[in-house]
Amino acid sequence: MKVLGIETSCDECAAGIVENGKQVLSNVVATQIPFHAPYNGVVPEIASRKHAEWIYDVVKEALNKAGLEPDGIDAIAVTNRPGLLGSLLVGLSFAKAYAWAKKLPFIAVDHMKAHLYASQLSENSPPAYPFLGLLASGGHTIICRADSFDDITVMGTTIDDAAGEAFDKIAKHYGFGYPGGAVIDRMAKGGNSGAFHFPMPSLHKNSPWVKIRSAKEPRYDMSYSGLKNAAINQINQFQTKKGSEIKPEDIAASFQKTAVQILLRALLNAAEDTGLKTIVTGGGVAANSCLRSCLAEQHNLHCIFPRSEFCGDNGAMIAGIAYHYLICGVRSPLNTIAYARVEGFKRKASASRRPAMQL
Repeated sequence: MKVLGIETSCDECAAGIVENGKQVLSNVVATQIPFHAPYNGVVPEIASRKHAEWIYDVVKEALNKAGLEPDGIDAIAVTNRPGLLGSLLVGLSFAKAYAWAKKLPFIAVDHMKAHLYASQLSENSPPAYPFLGLLASGGHTIICRADSFDDITVMGTTIDDAAGEAFDKIAKHYGFGYPGGAVIDRMAKGGNSGAFHFPMPSLHKNSPWVKIRSAKEPRYDMSYSGLKNAAINQINQFQTKKGSEIKPEDIAASFQKTAVQILLRALLNAAEDTGLKTIVTGGGVAANSCLRSCLAEQHNLHCIFPRSEFCGDNGAMIAGIAYHYLICGVRSPLNTIAYARVEGFKRKASASRRPAMQL
């Protein structure tokens, strides 16, 4: 079964065709980086307009690369949550029209679940359920338990900035370039990660957030606002050799080291408490070389990463996970709408107490 997947949740206009949920026949990603780089971040209005301009040609290229005609696919899948609403609506509208015109099954997909599935788009055997998932991107940072491709329980998430968002903000402040995650990762290779000893966040001490939640839950939550503020506003306080030259590469390396440690602390806590030994990663930050090397050092855990081309937003992961919905008999109605947010993917310190979200 050949599925066309369309992904327009943010600034990547993407389409891919996957056969039987695994074999990638094509994966086309049209990046908007040059259009957003002058602003050091994604401008929603620009993103949605570019999607509208490019979506037809991107899907056509995906079909051509797969050697297929428009009638050669068996189903259409598309991201409908979470993401920028205007961008989501472009892909969703296109996919609905295609499915209706060709009388094809239509599947709306949560693209964070698709990120968790992305590592299965390879020759490797799929991981056995249950496993722990680490989803880290510009919009979300989530630690979850996966009991099937669609049965995901969020155990921990960010209470403020997402990991990728923090990378982008540091890069913007220091003028490192855009996108911030890739730039900082590249710069860090030439820097000293011990030049600055940035603080790790505490979600326990004197925190009103902890008072409204169980004692164990904060072990899986993360925070990046403190690290971001330290690296921007208080950097001199955390310099390990006072008075020495402050080098951009050292800032990048030290920031990246602490940002990854924040992820690892929560993730390893979850592994310890659940006893699960398999960890599957996904999202743009899963391509970070420091995160990959640190997880590779955890010899008691089996860590699985997507191929680099499947870490960021892409259509192949949408098509891949949609195949499993299809064989389970799941279809989405053509009046399906887009959702900018998914409850439970982010938490706020003012939120009322609630258990882990079942998604």
